[in-house]
Amino acid sequence: MTDLFTIGQLARRTGLSVRTIRFWSDLDLLPPTTRSGGGYRLYDAVAVARLELLRSLRDLGIGLDDVRRILERQTSVREVAQAHVRALDAEIRTLRLRRAVLRSVTRRGSTTEELRLMNDLARLSAQERQQIIDDFVAEVFAGLDGGPGAGLAQAMRTMPAELPDEPSDAEVDAWLELAELVADPDFRRRVREMAEAGSTEAATPPPEPLLRLETARDALAAGVAPDSDQARAVLDEMVDPTLSAPERRRLAEEMATFTDRRVERYWQLIGVLNRRPPFPPAVPVVEWLIAALRASR
Repeated sequence: MTDLFTIGQLARRTGLSVRTIRFWSDLDLLPPTTRSGGGYRLYDAVAVARLELLRSLRDLGIGLDDVRRILERQTSVREVAQAHVRALDAEIRTLRLRRAVLRSVTRRGSTTEELRLMNDLARLSAQERQQIIDDFVAEVFAGLDGGPGAGLAQAMRTMPAELPDEPSDAEVDAWLELAELVADPDFRRRVREMAEAGSTEAATPPPEPLLRLETARDALAAGVAPDSDQARAVLDEMVDPTLSAPERRRLAEEMATFTDRRVERYWQLIGVLNRRPPFPPAVPVVEWLIAALRASR
């Protein structure tokens, strides 16, 4: 316990390099116990224990500033360890995401532009990725404070678009497609148009045919042409037969206002990212119904 060690002896005792020990000592992380008559730094057993702790902390990846706070008892090892666990968890999530991106690049044979975009997305934090959706919603729904349009805005804003910790290829592809979709000016214009129409005081309730689509779905699956006599028979089951042709066409235009494959695709992509069961697309069926209504005479 009374032995004193030079830096060289510490190096041989601990396996650390002389340069590393001297560097830590110069930073005052390992102050010498005393000095020899020739001015050489000497360290006692307490300093050896401090050096072992310092090395353990550094081996765990803890930075020098945090090491200093621990050694000076400004913080505890537990508190620093907790902070580093969080940092490592974030780093692991980032590495998993980058691995998934590289797998997707390999599988897709991505273009240079796709690779750039995917790499940019992989570097974003979950909060930054969510901010892309929030910015899209803020721009598209600005000034629409009430009505169905406001409800759509809230749904788009609160539905998380965060990638899972270990995304599959399908989830990486979904996020890439979603990012491209919300950045498309034409898509933003279309969603704004739908939101404005849904927010007007004169907006009518969803047309009744939208509430029962199975008949139209069966007709579409059977290949029934929307302008055929068979389609007119289907319409008579779904729409008041007394509606005139102009009234049916007006109903078609109301439905068309709120029908867009890209909007439905948005929700499908969100579902993939949130690992929800896929839902059958409804828009093709509604499009068939709209075409049948427009063909009324």
